[in-house]
Amino acid sequence: MNLKAKPDLSFWKLWNLSFGFFGVQIAYALQSANISRIFATLGADPHNLSYFWILPPLAGIIVQPIVGSASDKTWTRFGRRIPYLFIGAFVAVLVMCLLPNAGSFGMTVTTAMMFGLVSLMFLDTGVNMAMQPFKMLVGDMVNEKQKGLAYSIQSFLVNAGSLLGYLLPLLFTAVGIANVAAPGIIPDSVIFSFYIGAAILVLCVLYTVIKVKEMPPKEYEEFHGITEAEKKEKTNLLYLLKHAPKVFWTVGLVQFFCWAAFMYMWTYTNGAIADTVWGTTDAHSEGYQNAGNWVGVLFAVQAVGSVLWAIVLPFFKSRRFSYSLSLVLGGIGFISTLFFHNQYMLFISYFLIGCAWAAMLAIPFTILTNSISGKNMGAYLGLFNGTICIPQIAAAVVGGGLLHLVGGKQVNMLVLAGILLFIGACCVYLVKEKREVK
Repeated sequence: MNLKAKPDLSFWKLWNLSFGFFGVQIAYALQSANISRIFATLGADPHNLSYFWILPPLAGIIVQPIVGSASDKTWTRFGRRIPYLFIGAFVAVLVMCLLPNAGSFGMTVTTAMMFGLVSLMFLDTGVNMAMQPFKMLVGDMVNEKQKGLAYSIQSFLVNAGSLLGYLLPLLFTAVGIANVAAPGIIPDSVIFSFYIGAAILVLCVLYTVIKVKEMPPKEYEEFHGITEAEKKEKTNLLYLLKHAPKVFWTVGLVQFFCWAAFMYMWTYTNGAIADTVWGTTDAHSEGYQNAGNWVGVLFAVQAVGSVLWAIVLPFFKSRRFSYSLSLVLGGIGFISTLFFHNQYMLFISYFLIGCAWAAMLAIPFTILTNSISGKNMGAYLGLFNGTICIPQIAAAVVGGGLLHLVGGKQVNMLVLAGILLFIGACCVYLVKEKREVK
């Protein structure tokens, strides 16, 4: 069957497809930079911090395949993907107003942590539900010629959202909002950051809902070559997983080492730099909270590095070489944190880590979407999210034990993250695309 060619979209139509991701990513960045800080402030032991990080990927591995598969079969007056985006964003906004107040309701330490955990679970469910449709919209509506540009725009918006989300606590501290609070209470600088992040998320999602018009079912079938027989064909997630292209698994192997590494970055950066730069491991100290703000700055540097490296990536002739090189640079960045005891020298470390992040955001999805049919695009992208979530869950489960093995020094977990990226860089050469992109 001859496919009807998708038309070229203007730059602003491509921009609108992904603009809501800016708001979603602010929420994700606030979570990534502040969850360890929040639970440490509530009283969590550093050796248990990784366990709090099991919930985010667990939510992702459950929610994203369901959203992907269900939206493949959905059509409403608002579209097929956008209703899920709207519901996910609504849940995320609600929880963003509750989570940073976990220590402010007069609860015991244990109860406050349980409240925080439940809030985190719902936040991640909402963020994952809102995040997945943006990946699918590009696959649905953008032709092969423009897909690279579309994912580049998406990557830019993701990193721009991350940049703002990471810096919000520092910005609020700079204008006089309190960055310390009584033991067990989250500082106002963090609480206000979540409130503003929630407001921006609402505005961005409303913009997407108003501006993006998805293809009606008949048109979608014509562009993706879906026949009547295929529409009647019964498939489930296990069937799709069994018949996934080989590249799904080889890229998934690379993903395992990459996402395990970044799980350790999110979990241990705060404690690592509080120890190596500020010389404290006391979560209630001013130095620890200052380190918490600086984590946002470092993650912002990572986002800047990612944006700049994403501009460079298309100039490489070999996609595999650029993927592998990016992970090596990120590995060097992680390991260098052991040797840098000046907060500004860490800019080098996190800029290099941003190179790995740029490749992880763009290259795997480009490889995969070029290898799967439009009929099951959402379901396969949801399943592929398992290659992001499973390594994070595995890393979180063993994180506390590994921290003991490396002497209880959280910076050593960042060194381990660097080693994991080096292994991932080697595994890139197992990936065999249908054709090497030149």
